[in-house]
Amino acid sequence: MSITLKKCNLCPHKCGVNRLENKIGICKATNNVKLALANIHYFEEPCISGKTGSGTVFFSNCNLNCVFCQNYKISQLGFGEEITIDRLAEIFIELQKRGANNINLVSPTIYSLQIKEAIKKAKELGLNLPIIYNSSGYEDVEALKNLDGYIDVYLPDFKYYKNETALEYSKIKNYFNITTLALKEMKRQVGNLVFDDNGIIQKGMIVRHMILPSHIMETIRILDWIKENLGDDTYISIMAQYFPTNKAYLYKEINRKITKKELNIVKNYLEKINMQNGYIQKIGKHEEEFVPDFNLEGIRKK
Repeated sequence: MSITLKKCNLCPHKCGVNRLENKIGICKATNNVKLALANIHYFEEPCISGKTGSGTVFFSNCNLNCVFCQNYKISQLGFGEEITIDRLAEIFIELQKRGANNINLVSPTIYSLQIKEAIKKAKELGLNLPIIYNSSGYEDVEALKNLDGYIDVYLPDFKYYKNETALEYSKIKNYFNITTLALKEMKRQVGNLVFDDNGIIQKGMIVRHMILPSHIMETIRILDWIKENLGDDTYISIMAQYFPTNKAYLYKEINRKITKKELNIVKNYLEKINMQNGYIQKIGKHEEEFVPDFNLEGIRKK
């Protein structure tokens, strides 16, 4: 099956709208790439940001509608400007000239066809940085196969274990079934992590998971799945940064930050199942105090 914008099938929703005529589906994206921000970012995982930062490109709009989205003005309200594929390629080159360790595509799913073309053009202009595909994990496998050879690092979220939870908080169906197939395809394409001499990621996959308050058992089951299906050497990044924003106040069980006790349960379980590689986001001395952005510690040093 060909991946097309004419009857859009870039993501699992498969809306079938003609984006070439700027018709919009669930994600609200048109034929044009819409960009919210492109800059050097220093607060990703250490192997991504390093000392000189990650060349982060934030795309507008999203195929999820998470009630707790921390970037909802970009993902749901569509903040940003439309640009051409040629301009996107130029941005990649500009970030490389500024010393970025990589090109970090944030929420790229709904623009994957245009991004592929931009990568081709940028490579012709001299782009030689690793390309990171930083997504929600809710991906169509055929669309991912279309990117095979163009993406060096996959950085997917694994948000939910229960499809019912995904439907309630992100308004999407069959999240677990779809995401687990997508993760396996990502791992097939890029394999285990490869680092350069400075410890900066060049190839591979890191699976991110943000702990949701009141949903620790889903976190546990997600860790089990990763170990059993992707291997205990798979790099994971456990995020403790959740705070209620956007529409989270409407849901009592997630209308708070996670507690130190919840985080410790996850840490202890990681030790129990002997996951070998990754990062855990720290929280402060008090349960209400969270360290901003990514302040990560290794799960275990080999």
